[in-house]
Amino acid sequence: MGFFSRLFSLGNKDTDKAANVASTGAVTELGLDAQASAAILSEIDIDTAIAAHENWKLRLQNYLNGNSTETLQPEIVCLDDRCDLGKWLHGPGTQRLGKYPAFSVLIARHKYFHVQASNVVALAQTNQKDKAMQALEGSYRYASNQVVLLLKELKRGLGR
Repeated sequence: MGFFSRLFSLGNKDTDKAANVASTGAVTELGLDAQASAAILSEIDIDTAIAAHENWKLRLQNYLNGNSTETLQPEIVCLDDRCDLGKWLHGPGTQRLGKYPAFSVLIARHKYFHVQASNVVALAQTNQKDKAMQALEGSYRYASNQVVLLLKELKRGLGR
């Protein structure tokens, strides 16, 4: 059982049940049947969400280097419910997976990611490029890695 699957566990009963049924191939590591897993995967393309969040680093580097035509606003970048992943997390994702403790972790890590990206933009806009670069390579990178890790584990837990 993977990291995210352990986090998603609702307790020993559910873990035991999921493990028993999983051995027959009837459910995913998260204890979801194939239909529920397919429904989730039809709502959110996890690979696209990963790519979009990984692309933020390049966007921010271009912004810091003056090679971007984007107009980034820290007060908008910090909103975690505007991107496709955030819309899913705060909508259908919560409806389907909100009962799992790890889902709250994913939401919190995603929010932290947006706050850190916003911080990089704000520092850049106040001519603190060195601090912005430090944030990009420090807290932003940590936040990005956490979101990507959790999304990969979610995908694995859904059986894909």
